[in-house]
Amino acid sequence: MFKLKRAYDAPSPADGTRFLVDRLWPRGITKEALKIAAWLKDVSPSDALRKEFHAHPEKWHEFRKHYFAELDARPEAWRPLLEAAQRGPVTLVYAAKDTEHNNAAALVEYLKGIAG
Repeated sequence: MFKLKRAYDAPSPADGTRFLVDRLWPRGITKEALKIAAWLKDVSPSDALRKEFHAHPEKWHEFRKHYFAELDARPEAWRPLLEAAQRGPVTLVYAAKDTEHNNAAALVEYLKGIAG
């Protein structure tokens, strides 16, 4: 249903509809190069949450708990992702270097829980 891809990796036709899910624009990349359908800033963690847990994989469980609570409070932010997934493949684009412990990975887990 959802794929993940770093913003610095080349887009592919297999990506389907691509959404940037970071609050900050990836450094050094143009919108044309990113080839996204939309930038969904509001689906990313709050600045406070991002700053508290950035680069702390040992706090991954705690980050997810707080981030999921933020997502619960903002269904209008993530709903477009579920709607797009009903039409075809969706790729969540993120800039983090850590491919396991990032907001996009947590967001996919959250969306899979919502979608059943």
